[in-house]
Amino acid sequence: MMIDTLTRRAALKTGAMAATLAAAHQAGAQTPFKLGVVAFQMSSETHARVANSVDAEAKKKGWQVTLLNSRGSQPEHVAQIDNLVQAGVNAMILCMARVNEAESQLAAAKARGIPIITVMANTTPNALFDISVDDFAAGAQITNYLLARMNYEGGMLAQRYEQNVSTRARGKVFDAVMSENTGVKLLGQHVMAKPQGWQEDVRQGMETLTLRHQGQFKSVWTAFDGQAFIIDDILQARGLKKGEVLLTGVDGGQETFKRIRDPQSLVAATVAIPFEKMGAIAVDLADKIIVQKQPKERFVAGARVLVPTVLVDQTNVPAEGAWPW
Repeated sequence: MMIDTLTRRAALKTGAMAATLAAAHQAGAQTPFKLGVVAFQMSSETHARVANSVDAEAKKKGWQVTLLNSRGSQPEHVAQIDNLVQAGVNAMILCMARVNEAESQLAAAKARGIPIITVMANTTPNALFDISVDDFAAGAQITNYLLARMNYEGGMLAQRYEQNVSTRARGKVFDAVMSENTGVKLLGQHVMAKPQGWQEDVRQGMETLTLRHQGQFKSVWTAFDGQAFIIDDILQARGLKKGEVLLTGVDGGQETFKRIRDPQSLVAATVAIPFEKMGAIAVDLADKIIVQKQPKERFVAGARVLVPTVLVDQTNVPAEGAWPW
């Protein structure tokens, strides 16, 4: 009788333990993976395209997403990263982050065991890797294309932006290519001063520059497509027709493709970057490496994942709503 009683007690204890473990497992399974996403400036189409793609792909997996917009403010940017660290998110994806100016916050995240993936930012020892394109190659491709369209002669204007690692790289290659093609003369250039209010900065600077050199330039090189849109509007308003001045940029997007197709627009070409795809890649790799804990080396060699680009002009511009990849 005593043996039976002990057996029943053991069975009850085992059952209770199993129920507790099952409940704990169920509670763990119901706790969503918490992802913090920070975009440096959502008013920039490219930043928004990456961040919105990350948000959509992560939610498909049932993750809890906190999506923040730094509005082009570096102090707000680092504060948002710090807030996500304090909130104890499971991981972060930073879109177009200025990692060199946020190293202390990134180091704090790493110390707390919060892995970080960046997109179109820069490499840092405090992040797993950066997902980007080769902006040196993109800068060389669009510059060489533009010079060829000019038959390597004539005047040119340039619209630059030096405060972003990607656009700065494109500008450095632009300088190198121009130094080897002395038949093309750079008549003047405007450097975008800051990310906040950048549209008006570009508009004012290029209205002045294009008036000063009116009738002297055959093309305008821009560091990114958004700048080209503003200059396109300025020149169209002055009555210039497609082909009279060639405008190029880098980024690609439906608005860019629309302008390339438009018989009135002066936008001639872009190097298209698959921003939505990069956002999807970031979430997929976060799932494999951070959630599933598979070895990073199985998917990423080194500190950067490079994604191919496509040069788009009138010969291969996609139809409305379509993409060139």
